[in-house]
Amino acid sequence: MRSPAPLPQFPPRRGSSRAWVALALAALLLAGCRSPRRHRERADRAAAAIIAEKQQETFGRTEPFTVERPSDTFRRRLLLGQDLPTLGPDSLGTDQLERIDHWPEKDHPPPGGTPEATVPPWSGPDPYALSLHEALQVGARNSRDYQAQKEAVFAAALDLEFQRDLFRNTLFGMLDGFGQVDRTSADAPDGVKGSGSLEATRLLRNGILLAGSIGIDLVKLLTGDRSSSLGLLGDASITIPLLRGAGRHVVTEPLTQAERNVAYQLRTFERFKKIFAVIVASGYLEVLRDLDRAANAEENYRGLVVLTRRTRALDGAGRLPGIQVDQARQDELRARDRWIAALQSYQARLDAYKTTLGLPPDARLALKREELEKMSASVTELFGEGEAEEGGGEVPAADAPVRLPAPGQGRRGPLELEERTVVLLAFQRREDLATARGRVVDAQRQVSVAADALRAGLTLTGSAAVGGGRSLASAGLADADPSPARGLYTADLLLDLPLKRTAEGHAYRESYVALEAAVRSLQALEDQVKSEIRSSLRALLQAREGVLIQARAVGLARGRVASTTLFLEAGRAQVRDVLEAQEALVSAQNALTEALVSYRVTELELQRDAGVLEVDAEGLWKEYRPDA
Repeated sequence: MRSPAPLPQFPPRRGSSRAWVALALAALLLAGCRSPRRHRERADRAAAAIIAEKQQETFGRTEPFTVERPSDTFRRRLLLGQDLPTLGPDSLGTDQLERIDHWPEKDHPPPGGTPEATVPPWSGPDPYALSLHEALQVGARNSRDYQAQKEAVFAAALDLEFQRDLFRNTLFGMLDGFGQVDRTSADAPDGVKGSGSLEATRLLRNGILLAGSIGIDLVKLLTGDRSSSLGLLGDASITIPLLRGAGRHVVTEPLTQAERNVAYQLRTFERFKKIFAVIVASGYLEVLRDLDRAANAEENYRGLVVLTRRTRALDGAGRLPGIQVDQARQDELRARDRWIAALQSYQARLDAYKTTLGLPPDARLALKREELEKMSASVTELFGEGEAEEGGGEVPAADAPVRLPAPGQGRRGPLELEERTVVLLAFQRREDLATARGRVVDAQRQVSVAADALRAGLTLTGSAAVGGGRSLASAGLADADPSPARGLYTADLLLDLPLKRTAEGHAYRESYVALEAAVRSLQALEDQVKSEIRSSLRALLQAREGVLIQARAVGLARGRVASTTLFLEAGRAQVRDVLEAQEALVSAQNALTEALVSYRVTELELQRDAGVLEVDAEGLWKEYRPDA
């Protein structure tokens, strides 16, 4: 009986282990690849973390910060709810745009704008009444300038993340497949080659650069003995600057500046929020002022219509000359023209205000008149009706000395502080002043960096390499041996003598010029802040005096209208007297509203100029009260 044939013995397959090595390297390289979505989300997370970090460092607090506008903006609700004309989906937001070919993220931005459960109040035929509180919030969410400021902060945060990344481990990877069919000669080899490499670098903050790489070559001949070989190459190097470029302050200067730029941009945004809040509030009150002027013009027009009727009746009874009737009719026509002009001026200012908030000008919106009434009541409660011109009911003799009360005497508003107090508050609170002082420090650092560039360069470099690569020509060799005992090690010391540093010398001199310019800018801003505060305090005093004067003027004008009307009916006055009294009343009413608005706006401007007006992420303010 024949014994069974022995099982065939196969030589060990070196190619299988080589393949596993190559596949492992390929998997490692591919694992580091990110999709566009992951890159975007990673950038968002990094920027958000940096912004929160710098908010805490700069202001001692954090607040929500998002750079993408919400899909359900008030502008969009008005366009849809009031069926306003639009150019296309661009008017509604990026989430409504039709995706172009090769768009990287098909579901981003995500569609928004969920339908309302009930009919929203702004969808009706009547204008939607917007309060000042709502206007501040709408402006923060819809204003294009507001959004641009937020994007500037976001861009500064991304730049800082990039600068920080330069001091982290940096990886580079590459895979290469190569095939060759050579018919140029009979003994030319045909074959395939697969290569992969992984490199890593790390820049330390003292200027030392570390680098290392590993590479694999897998070569296989398709002709001849079909031999194969594995190449494995590893190397590492270190570069150490010893003179020029060796200081930590020089190496990390771009990082330091990027760190400070984020703080500067946050301060700029914080300053902008205060400026924008005052713009929104002052614009709101100015629209109401024009609305009040239109109401006064309408009331005057109605009064003149009634006066014209009376004069015509008196003319019919033979108690009034016809020329006075014509005077009344002329003033009635003039009043109608002023009323129409006042209405158009109000509508134009309202449209401009909608644009300031980032809303469509054709939206059906109105502002709540109660804001003007509340402001008038608070100012009246604060100052009362004012004092008499010369302090008493007894009329002095005509030749008695005239004593004029100095402006600003009497009861003051809570923000009418001493100039020095407000200036010192501004020096502590103004974000732009803090940034200007920081720019001076930046310029000082640039002088140091420019001076470093004038030094000689002395660089020490060391490297080590083990193993070796493979090509089709060396496919017949044995696998590379990555043993450290067979490695190649080098050291190099390079001295770069500063024999000519013309450009660097000019840059060094210019850095001093830039320092002087930064100091002058700080000085100019300091003087500007003082001027703004002095101007606001003067305007506040003038507005307070205006409120008191015009309040008395309105009372006098009303009494004058009433008395001249009675005298006209009694035949003791002419129509011209009534017309002049009516004109004086309208002027006094408009001037009083102007003074009330001016006082309130100046209060806000003074808080803005002193840097004490606080505005949160929603655009809402917290006013400064010295006695709080």
